[in-house]
Amino acid sequence: MGGEANGTASGSFKHEGLQEAFERVCARNPGETEFHQAVEEVFLTLEPCIQKHEELLPILERIAEPERQIMFRVPWMDDKGNHRFNRGFRVQCNSALGPYKGGLRFSPKVSLSVIKFLAFEQVFKNSLTTLPMGGGKGGSDFDPKGKSLNEIMRFCQSFMTELWKYIGPTEDVPAGDQGVSPREIGWLYGQYKRLTNQSVGVLTGKGLSYGGSLIRPEATGYGLVYFTLEVLKETDDTIEGKRVAISGSGNVALFAAQKCLELGAKVITLSDSGGYVIEEDGFTAEQLKEIEDVKVGKRGKLADFKGSSKSGKYVDGEKPWSADTKFDIALPCATQNEIDKSDAEALIKTGVKMVLEGANMPTVTESISVFHKHDVIFAPGKAANAGGVAVSGLEMAQNAQIVQWSDKEVDQKLKDIMINIHKACKDAAEEYKTNLQAGANIAGFLKVADAMMAQGLV
Repeated sequence: MGGEANGTASGSFKHEGLQEAFERVCARNPGETEFHQAVEEVFLTLEPCIQKHEELLPILERIAEPERQIMFRVPWMDDKGNHRFNRGFRVQCNSALGPYKGGLRFSPKVSLSVIKFLAFEQVFKNSLTTLPMGGGKGGSDFDPKGKSLNEIMRFCQSFMTELWKYIGPTEDVPAGDQGVSPREIGWLYGQYKRLTNQSVGVLTGKGLSYGGSLIRPEATGYGLVYFTLEVLKETDDTIEGKRVAISGSGNVALFAAQKCLELGAKVITLSDSGGYVIEEDGFTAEQLKEIEDVKVGKRGKLADFKGSSKSGKYVDGEKPWSADTKFDIALPCATQNEIDKSDAEALIKTGVKMVLEGANMPTVTESISVFHKHDVIFAPGKAANAGGVAVSGLEMAQNAQIVQWSDKEVDQKLKDIMINIHKACKDAAEEYKTNLQAGANIAGFLKVADAMMAQGLV
């Protein structure tokens, strides 16, 4: 990564003004390496746009300064009666397009830097959906793993006891993310109602019985595949018969795998933090259901999956990108920075032709350069994985109208949104003579910049 903790930049900018702006962002946010990385990726790809529209440079730097950064203590009691506490975050990055929108992540790896990078990315992602949503993100360094249900519920209630002051259906609408499933959303929502005496659409990812949307759990994974189909259409190709490497084994990975199978592709790998499973002939639908039961139902480890075929195996302590096999498409759906330079080089050896991000910033800057060098099509998460927040936006619309659309209606709207996102990225890439990655950032930025200029210096 180019930006370092002391605020120095990589020197890879051709535009002097962008270089200076990036250095100022790093200096204002020392030590926040994930945030520096996200800002650098966007600033670098926006160079063609800024060269043409110099007047937008101050707007870009202003987007990199969140409108509000909230940190708070979350006290809770474990089952043994011990007093515990964690740190909670909500970063409200930009509201030019609408209320802040973005998930809550519960993970021991959460820090202010991680939440700021996610909120910054969310601004551009939400812009691409065309829905009226600003960008924000939140969470805590609380680790749900190894905790009882009562401990997690008590933590969620304590977390919302502080967060409720800063959110609302027209102000900020959080959702789930890593470590925050519909179960946690239910507990958070219940505490919000208890504190405010209001039943409103303040959270998305809710259960169907109290305002949730059909297709929401599947949305990010399905949307990722719908975006992939649009990229394949550019070369008159289809996904049928393609060998697909997927990392992760949560909702995004599993529903992406399910949709790939439905469309005739072969899903070769799935993974978790302990290792990966490879099936040379592709996973079956039955195997995917078994993995879902292990990982989502029992919250276990992928190593506990016993349904591998004779050609399948579990590889401990490794990522799927280094598998000695052939891949056509890679869909990283696990976590940030999971594809380093050596992983990218290993993927090139598999013959991969496309890398589309299902997670948020799973590919480090050097790896993206490797893909571009070898003419591998690369689509950033802010475009390819926008299906989740898109359906969250649709859930907000249903809540506001006090209706619930059918699964077919929501799925069709999701397809249309992903088609439009791809078109916006492609059109911007063509206009500025650049690639799909830069096209996504340019298209997302221009809409936010236009709104910010219209609303004045606020």
